[in-house]
Amino acid sequence: MLEHKKIQNLSDYFVKLDNRRERGVYFYRINGYSEEVGAFIKKYYDAARKTGVVIEGKIPNPDEGNLSYYNEIMGMDFQMNPGFILTSLKKWLPRMNDLQRQNVAESVYDSLDSMRKAGKTENMLKNAYIKFMCWLYYKFERIVNQLGENNIPKILYEGNISSYELMLISILSNAGCDVVFLQYEGDSGYLKSDPGSVLSDSLQMNGLGAFPQGYCIKKVRDEIQNEINNERLYGTRPTITNCTNAWISGKGLDDIRESIMLRGNDDRFFYNCFCRINGAEDKLTYANELFKLQQELKNSKRNLVIVNEEIPKPTPQEIAEIKRDNYANKDQMILGLVGNIQYTGNVELQRILHKTFVDVILAESRREGENLNRLTNRAVYLICWLRRYMSKLFAGWKPSDIGCFIYMGGCRDDKEALFMSFLGRLPLDVLILCPDLNVKCCLEDKLLYEVNYTESLLLTRYPEESSQVKIGTVAYHAERELDTLMYQDSGIYRNQQYVKANVINLQTMYEEIKILWDQELKYRPNFSTVDGVVNMPVIFSKISGVKDGNVSQYWSSIKELMTEDTVVIKSAPYIQPTTPNPMKAFSAEFYKNWKLQRNKIKNHPKYPYGLLREEMQEFMLDKLEFLIEQKLIKGIGENGTEYIVIAQVLNLPKDIIRLIQKFDFTKKNPKLIYINTGETMISLEDSILIAFLNLIGFDILFFVPTGYQSVEKYFTGNLMEEHQIGEYKYDMQVPDLNSISTNDTRPSWRRFFKRG
Repeated sequence: MLEHKKIQNLSDYFVKLDNRRERGVYFYRINGYSEEVGAFIKKYYDAARKTGVVIEGKIPNPDEGNLSYYNEIMGMDFQMNPGFILTSLKKWLPRMNDLQRQNVAESVYDSLDSMRKAGKTENMLKNAYIKFMCWLYYKFERIVNQLGENNIPKILYEGNISSYELMLISILSNAGCDVVFLQYEGDSGYLKSDPGSVLSDSLQMNGLGAFPQGYCIKKVRDEIQNEINNERLYGTRPTITNCTNAWISGKGLDDIRESIMLRGNDDRFFYNCFCRINGAEDKLTYANELFKLQQELKNSKRNLVIVNEEIPKPTPQEIAEIKRDNYANKDQMILGLVGNIQYTGNVELQRILHKTFVDVILAESRREGENLNRLTNRAVYLICWLRRYMSKLFAGWKPSDIGCFIYMGGCRDDKEALFMSFLGRLPLDVLILCPDLNVKCCLEDKLLYEVNYTESLLLTRYPEESSQVKIGTVAYHAERELDTLMYQDSGIYRNQQYVKANVINLQTMYEEIKILWDQELKYRPNFSTVDGVVNMPVIFSKISGVKDGNVSQYWSSIKELMTEDTVVIKSAPYIQPTTPNPMKAFSAEFYKNWKLQRNKIKNHPKYPYGLLREEMQEFMLDKLEFLIEQKLIKGIGENGTEYIVIAQVLNLPKDIIRLIQKFDFTKKNPKLIYINTGETMISLEDSILIAFLNLIGFDILFFVPTGYQSVEKYFTGNLMEEHQIGEYKYDMQVPDLNSISTNDTRPSWRRFFKRG
């Protein structure tokens, strides 16, 4: 029999018998966990699986079938002597050699003898003997003929072991077998069977802690299977790998500038930088520093790609070029998609791209809540972006080449973040610039190095040409800082501070309209700004009838509402359906697949609003799109009315365009008064104009003394509020409103309290 020996380190378990420092076997209990122990268990499990026995849970007791077969072959005789046991083993386990049989017989006898000395009866000894024989045959027969050989068999047991199981495994250990017990709940259960820890040793190592929650042999087996699957996914691995940021000084732009030859000289690695700079070190010189950086990169012949504000989403054509299929699991998906990554110019780079793609997609798949469809979509985006930029980043690539990808503005979503993580592991320097501290980059990556500055700077595009370099003076930046203090959440607003707005149609009393009409929007009820968007309270009402039947007072009250920014329409319709509209011929081009084609509109030679502020152009197109999406005009999406809407909005009267151009969303808004004294309906074109101007932020009043429904025909729903102010009057003629004086019509109390 072989004696139990002490290990010096866990690798001793894998040394062949003839090469061990002391000839013997190892029998240890593992009651704690560390990364080193985890790696050992994985390796030991693999060895036991191949040339030993793995026991998960208890060894099952012999069942009736097992006992019946044993009785048929061996009978139920039992004698308490080594010779009987030796003879029985020869018949029951014929593959054992004489030495193995002798060692097992002696060890079985010693175990039974210890039981007899402990007071066990003859019958109890017989039952234990038969149990041992059945276990040897049904559970351990594959290793009994390897006991004591140079390649020592292994037994791996997890859980709390029973006394009989411990006896049998000790028998096998003594006969020439290594054993490891995994005890997730500690040693207390084991010590009930072996109080003196005589039969085995407890592993003592520095750094041992509790086993991870849910740790078990099944998880180890799954990890090994995953590693096998991963090898299939990776194929031939590259000979060089990334050394990311380990060499940097932490100075951001200086690290990007660092010569590739000075970064490191170990041929097993390429040395790249993966860095995000938040804020600006010096607002006065920031833009110029960036301009000089790209000049230096180009002068050093490094491949360079610069992307501003966002990575343009893959086009339908780019997505269509990706070969893919329906996948049942992530491994299928990775194997199916990775073939779309092809770099024929260099095999080593092809392998780097392949490995990195597998790495980041496997890591992404482990994120909580990740599903296969979402993972597939992200992988497709990643490949589309890689194929788009690959030729620029890796033109003529050699192992000594490190290109550079600069992203100005930071990642907007998870797809962009995944792409940046992918690029950050390639032979590239990846620099993410976030000078505006109010705009956050969503990328989180353990490899990413961050440089943080306290100064914030509004710069949305990388200054690639000298004409783009704008350097603010000290006074300029001081003013911007003063803006931040004065105009954020203070109720004070600078000119044209906001470029986006939504309207809130106020419900008012008729008498309130005159009070609110000439107020700045910021003083009206329910005005607010949220995340850079203004909520504008506006008036959109129909006034039916004539108050007290007093016609002269009626016209005077309208005259009082006519400010310098008021458009007055005196008869219906304002725009005839037959009025020439040059945009009608192109409206079908501007709206396809339920999408407004903004770029086609703005690039069209007949586009009329190119002179307006860029922000106002975008605002107008936003509201046009909203008008169509919400189907505020009858017939949209049913009979082609959307094309009439587009044509009309793109052909506004010049005086209205000028009012829109100067409109400041926090100050007084432009107005429109529409007087319809007759029986004519307003036209579809008028309705489109009115609905659009309401969304833009105009105050709009319809004066309809007849009370007829002459203005509602083309609106869906009740867009406006109606005020019934008096008796209906017919056949009224609109006078020259400019000639009406409002002084004599004011109540005496207003004259008394008027300013000045």
